[in-house]
Amino acid sequence: MPFSDLWPEDSYPLKKTEQDKLLDILEPVFAGQLALAQLPTELAGELPRLYLPLAAWLNQQRPAQGPLVVGINGSQGSGKSTLCQLLKYLLEAGFDCRTCVISIDDLYLSKAAREQLASEVHPLLATRGVPGTHDIPLALSLFDQLKTAQNDDRSRIPRFNKATDDRWAKEDWEELVGPVELILFEGWCVGAAPQNSEQLQTPLNSLEAKEDPDGRWRRYVNAQLEGPYRQLFGQLDRLLMLKIPDWEMVYHWRKRQEQQLAAKSSGAGIMGETELRRFIMHYERLTRHQLKTLPQAADLCLHLNPQQQVTAIQGL
Repeated sequence: MPFSDLWPEDSYPLKKTEQDKLLDILEPVFAGQLALAQLPTELAGELPRLYLPLAAWLNQQRPAQGPLVVGINGSQGSGKSTLCQLLKYLLEAGFDCRTCVISIDDLYLSKAAREQLASEVHPLLATRGVPGTHDIPLALSLFDQLKTAQNDDRSRIPRFNKATDDRWAKEDWEELVGPVELILFEGWCVGAAPQNSEQLQTPLNSLEAKEDPDGRWRRYVNAQLEGPYRQLFGQLDRLLMLKIPDWEMVYHWRKRQEQQLAAKSSGAGIMGETELRRFIMHYERLTRHQLKTLPQAADLCLHLNPQQQVTAIQGL
């Protein structure tokens, strides 16, 4: 069958002959790519159903000049990094489209800068994650470099070490030489819009009630979305959303991420259950807001079930 159950036949981005040719090339090596990236082997079955047509769709969106910038929004643990990793591989191997992946997590302010922000504005800003804790000038400079890069130009992609809660040293940042044709910009709040003042009045959880009773922290975060982050998200040409079933999935999926991080770092800097519960409360307000507003705003919304499988694509 030439068409995925996720894509209407009349909007499928590949002809059958194109699909068959690409699958002949990619299927034998895709499983090896999954193993190399230490990803579940069962994802190989999603190549014709999800990953290949999505890569083809993205390739079709490319402008005549300059790179296409695609935002990938999704809550913590929703699979953004995995999706971007596989799309990058397929875009380059199947469509000769040089692709760069940028995570908003790698654009956090340094630990020292966040501590200063916490001292001057609100103590909750010491915790990375919410709008206001990223280095927006660095992000805008990076996008400008990538959009204008010529053959011998070098662009440095920042990297953040979550185990130490600080940036990697600059010499450890990734270096790209020359231009790219597509940029995947992923993050839990990428593309988010601010709330209105009425929505900010009542605390949403115990963290806000106890540590932000006057709403100063949440108003500051919202003001960042209205200002600097609006400029950052204005860089996007397309926006995709990975929509989780409900807020409760964030804890379960984020806990799994912590366990995976523990396995790689011998348990250093890993959060326990109480710490994790408090940590995700920083994200709850905006995550719930995005679940209500972004499915209609995104160009494509990929609906996930509790097993993190895509069950439908909204916007086709």
